[in-house]
Amino acid sequence: MTVTMTEQNYWLTTAEIPQTDRSQSLPESADVAIIGAGFTGLSAARALAKRGATVAVLESETIGWGASSRNGGMVLTGLKLGVNKLVSMYGHERTQQMYAASLASIDCVEQIVREENIACDFARCGHLEVACKQKHFDDYARQAGVIARGFNHQLRVVPRHELPAEIGSSIYYGGMVDEVSAGLNPARYVAGLGCAAMRAGAAIFENAQVQHIERLSRNGASEFRVTTSRGALWARNVFAGTSGYTGAATPALRKKIIPIGSYIITTEVLSDVLARELSPRNRMIYDSKNYLYYYRLTPDRRMLFGGRAAFFPETADTIRRSAGILRRGMIDVYPQLHDVKVEYVWGGTLDFAFDIMPQILRRGMIDVYPQLHDVKVEYVWGGTLDFAFDIMPHAGKMDGIYFAVGYAGHGVAMATWQGQKMAEMIAGEKPENPFVDIPFPGAPLGLYKGKPWFLPFAGAWYKFLDWVS
Repeated sequence: MTVTMTEQNYWLTTAEIPQTDRSQSLPESADVAIIGAGFTGLSAARALAKRGATVAVLESETIGWGASSRNGGMVLTGLKLGVNKLVSMYGHERTQQMYAASLASIDCVEQIVREENIACDFARCGHLEVACKQKHFDDYARQAGVIARGFNHQLRVVPRHELPAEIGSSIYYGGMVDEVSAGLNPARYVAGLGCAAMRAGAAIFENAQVQHIERLSRNGASEFRVTTSRGALWARNVFAGTSGYTGAATPALRKKIIPIGSYIITTEVLSDVLARELSPRNRMIYDSKNYLYYYRLTPDRRMLFGGRAAFFPETADTIRRSAGILRRGMIDVYPQLHDVKVEYVWGGTLDFAFDIMPQILRRGMIDVYPQLHDVKVEYVWGGTLDFAFDIMPHAGKMDGIYFAVGYAGHGVAMATWQGQKMAEMIAGEKPENPFVDIPFPGAPLGLYKGKPWFLPFAGAWYKFLDWVS
């Protein structure tokens, strides 16, 4: 079948992003300068403005331009890492707080949608994780038991013979359902957040790329001089909510964040019958691989199918290449979509946070990926080359600048919640935020300076993990 599609974000065809006055000059000063007009920055702007702060949101592109409008619209509970791994890293009490925060983040989104009357198709449809291997499914029962006993949250394990009630695919070994998760239209949601922030009194400046931040003395106090492509302003506090688009103006933070491309295809509108066959309960669905696929029905009955299709540096052809990979993956999951037209394809950047990398046996790695032979010898002296990601949310203060980043695919809910919590912190309150000041390591040996040259190797590592685990 010949595939014809538009390289365009489907969500943006359904939404009206609020307009700002491009001729408006930056104010001389603000209580808080927020970098980034995505979920994190707009949530913080709304919360701070409601507390009476003067807020200037500085966006290098337009409202919601980045991952906030380009994601799958999945409002998910939990974190990327499983609770057992989290307990081993942070202890039981901190993990309980993190898990509770993930649940609270769904409530946070729902409350904002309700209070601000945002028409974004928010629905508590639940999510379904599907097992790509029998041992992945065997682990579901253990996970569900641990979460029920230790975190007071119920998950439902779905054996393989019951999966047809959840998904119209026969390739999986079982699943696990969380009824608390939700779905929404992310472009309409970020548009609504932008409108809400402006109604509360925040000023949003688009095409205002932050170029330099300097801490200086002004009127006897220490303030920030923030220079942008539209001029400069003074701010008592600066908050970076830039995630995968973190730039050179915050170099220390940039070194901690790895931008990973995530790509999505969307089909033509499906018939009622076919849509119900594919997803009988309209879940948000993702699989158990590291190199995962995620998919769902849109409110108008299209199949949206996304994933980290490729860990190669972005070029003019990246989206097209990714579309082909994703379409093949979609048909593997749903053969019934073989002759269905793919109408839209687009990409976006997610943020991952570096951690100390797990060791890979040299011989095994070269057996799987011969192209790593020279790289291994050059950088690890005949030992191991370590690549992985911490994939945890992080928040706090770095070089005097507040930040919240690192959502790893859970950004709709967690970014909204973190924006609100960091606004409370900036306002002098003492919110409970278990992601503040947890270890936030950078790249080993200082090998990462902001340009992710290693992405193909990271992709190779994740594929290797999916093969052996």
